[in-house]
Amino acid sequence: MSETQLSAAGDVPRGDASGFFKYMKHDLLSGFFVFLIALPLCLGISLASGYPVMAGIFTAIIGAIVTTLISNSELTIKGPAAGLIVIAVGCIEDFGGNGIIDGFSAADTAAYRAALAVGVAAAILQILFGIFKAGILGEFFPRAAIHGMLAAIGIIIIAKQIPVALGVSAKGEPLHLLAHIPHYISEANPAIALIGLVSLAILFSWPSVRKRIKPMAAVPPQIIVLVVAVILGWGLDLLHDHSYVLQGHKYQLGEQFLVSMPKQILGMFKEITLPDFTVLMELRAWKWVFMFFMIGTLESILSAKAIDSLDPWRRKTNMDRDVLGVGIANLCSAMVGGLPMISEIVRSKANIDNGARTRFADMWHGVFLLVCVALLPTTLHLIPLAALAAMLVYTGSRLAHPTEFVHVYHSGREQLMIFVVTLIVTLATDLLIGIGAGIALKFFIHVINGVPLHSFFKAFLNTEQLDDNTTLIRAQESAVFSNWIPFRRQLEQIALVQRQNIVLDVSDAKLIDHTVMEKLHEMQQELETEGLKLEIVGLESHRPLADHQQAARTRGMARMRRVTVIAEEHLEEQFERGFVGLGATGFTVIACRGAGRRQVTENSIATGSNIRIEVVVPFDVCDKILTFLRKEMMPHHRVTAVVETIEVVLAEQFLPLPELIQQGKSLTHV
Repeated sequence: MSETQLSAAGDVPRGDASGFFKYMKHDLLSGFFVFLIALPLCLGISLASGYPVMAGIFTAIIGAIVTTLISNSELTIKGPAAGLIVIAVGCIEDFGGNGIIDGFSAADTAAYRAALAVGVAAAILQILFGIFKAGILGEFFPRAAIHGMLAAIGIIIIAKQIPVALGVSAKGEPLHLLAHIPHYISEANPAIALIGLVSLAILFSWPSVRKRIKPMAAVPPQIIVLVVAVILGWGLDLLHDHSYVLQGHKYQLGEQFLVSMPKQILGMFKEITLPDFTVLMELRAWKWVFMFFMIGTLESILSAKAIDSLDPWRRKTNMDRDVLGVGIANLCSAMVGGLPMISEIVRSKANIDNGARTRFADMWHGVFLLVCVALLPTTLHLIPLAALAAMLVYTGSRLAHPTEFVHVYHSGREQLMIFVVTLIVTLATDLLIGIGAGIALKFFIHVINGVPLHSFFKAFLNTEQLDDNTTLIRAQESAVFSNWIPFRRQLEQIALVQRQNIVLDVSDAKLIDHTVMEKLHEMQQELETEGLKLEIVGLESHRPLADHQQAARTRGMARMRRVTVIAEEHLEEQFERGFVGLGATGFTVIACRGAGRRQVTENSIATGSNIRIEVVVPFDVCDKILTFLRKEMMPHHRVTAVVETIEVVLAEQFLPLPELIQQGKSLTHV
């Protein structure tokens, strides 16, 4: 059943007592499939974070059960996430640990307990954040800076996990690790590298495999990786310490390349570790407290909002309640030795794809994890670390995929600048400085674009009642990411509290940035689900900084292309149909007479009856028209074409209309 059909079904699933039994079949099945995906990721994220392997399992189990009881987010999966690896391992290293490198030593244990205390303090801040209904603060950060931070996290994960996938011990800063990748390849343990490379090949090729082999579409690639890696590990006899010689080099194999798990059934409970709260007396601890709190809360809110947009029933998460639930679960997790958790978007998307109906699917995935790890620890010990590292390299590649750069560029060149600066500074320093650099650059760009300083944090809005059900709001000065929170609060007060439709007039705003354009679009959808309407007017008086629908806009005339074509009179209708079909919203035709180059060269100045056709179109439509002229008209007819860049007062008059494009081949006049 499609999302549209589900939405139209009328029966909106709710995660209450009745929903638990009513939708158990769907939620139980989805929970099982999510468990299959979550198990290797929890193990891999734990090890990559410098925590013991059981830490991620504790987090997923506690998050699944606790947040199900508190949050109203119906389809999100709570658990450890790759996006927090960089912070977690940074905290461990700052307190003197190095995680799985050279084994888990006493120094690693001390650093681990320090990180748990940091996690407890951050969780308390999250709880206060939820209690005082401050969830909206997640709306502050500009999107380009957030995506730049996530891309940097992806690159850092790749840099740190490539050595593990190759069977090499390595440590250092991200840029150092990236620079030494050729060295790690030359020093790789061939047997371990085989496991890592085969795992990567499966993960990257799986999308094409599932397209060609339909029965495999429902199988998570992580499970295929685990099965193949365990078989390879068994064939290489990794359970026993031994060596082998290849091309004159001697290499070691043994249990150090396998996941370290408790030996006995229920042995997981012996892994419970208490925090060392004495470290909170040190100033450096509070840097990590703030980073866990800020980045974790921000990622969780963004993920929950993203999953809400994918919910077939368009249910909305109460972000304050969700942050409260995540905070309480993080507190419980850190108190027993778990990693920090967020609403995790990849597992949540899998939850939706596998037919989950309510939040109990999250709970069931935690129950399956608990049963598996408690009763089958010896089986999990067979998993090679290289396979888990390969999964994280794949996850990192998705965070820092080249398409992310392309997508940001299409939103505007200034967005790409913010994205790249955030990414580079994060790689060179840390997450806080990186996202701070991105925000600072955003402010600088806004100043250049004429945003008044006094409007950076204050929304200047005037309201006027149009009728009983509609309020006009005029935005003045600017509408930018830093004043979006008071901006949004006033929109919500009028729309959701007073139950009014809103007409938002932005014609007097000097700048509407990309972040606000995106959030206004999101709010239009939110109000639509409430039976209300948000209409945005006045954009025609602004010039978009890119062709993207949600690009930033500055007040002033927009740049367009004017295409002028001179051709024989009988071609008029063919040109009209072609131009309209390609996106032109109008044209001007003038009868004219004249001589071309051929007539002048032949000293024949006899003039013929011609037409002059002009269209004003956006740049992308102009490119299509030029292609049409070169391929379809100029090879067969005498045609002269000229293109000019011009500025127009009302840009919206020239934007393509889908209904005209649809009918373009049959139109003769507009």
